[in-house]
Amino acid sequence: MPGLPTEPQPVTPEGTPAPTGEPLTLPGLPAVADPDAEADLDEDPAAQLLELEETLPRPDGPVIDRPYRIAVFASGSGSNFQALLDASRAGNLGAQIALLVCDKPQAKAVERARAAGVPVFVFTPKEYESREAYERVILEELERAKIDLIVLAGYMRLITSMLVEPYSGRMINIHPSLLPSFPGKDAAGQAVEHGVRVSGATVHFVDGGMDTGPIIAQRAVEVMPEDTATELQARIQETERLLYPEVVSWFAAGRVKLEGRRVVLF
Repeated sequence: MPGLPTEPQPVTPEGTPAPTGEPLTLPGLPAVADPDAEADLDEDPAAQLLELEETLPRPDGPVIDRPYRIAVFASGSGSNFQALLDASRAGNLGAQIALLVCDKPQAKAVERARAAGVPVFVFTPKEYESREAYERVILEELERAKIDLIVLAGYMRLITSMLVEPYSGRMINIHPSLLPSFPGKDAAGQAVEHGVRVSGATVHFVDGGMDTGPIIAQRAVEVMPEDTATELQARIQETERLLYPEVVSWFAAGRVKLEGRRVVLF
């Protein structure tokens, strides 16, 4: 009969064509490979899974398989430090406060840390020959504590490249003005003196300058006509205590990406 194969076809005991390892074809349809012929039964399933995982997209930055750990630097009362402690207790920080670094042994921040069970590294700057000398010791403490992010919270000392470079993109500060306006000391006093209508708080990355790093977040505070510097500073501090824990939680969640001077949140 026309169209029938002239060569004998192998058959199984059940009468169906035996697998040949060649693609199965039907007129007008694409070839379909025989799955039994392609499978490698001797390949380790774990190896197959690992090979598959290598093809999957991965998030930017290192994968951290432990709690996100921060070190807080403070010199005074530690009101922003306390706000971070409170957020941590409430489960809103997403990070472990693993170390307090303080340059004043009698500071209220030290008392707050010890009451909360946070490890403390206290140093007296005049006991060291240079700023770089005590920063070298601080760096050792940070490495020992496996710190992911440095959070400056009222730390009143300039920081050199000894710390800035190893923690580039991983050190933040909060400043009581809407930067780049009124950097440096007495920002609230500068705002009142200049008669601005709005000031506020800025969280920014730390670089080699004075309050010049890329801006991460800002929150505005209205300046009242009758405000003194002290009154404005108090209201800005209230805003700081809300803003800073929120920003730290963004870092802990891996939501912050630095592209040049532009900060991207996702």
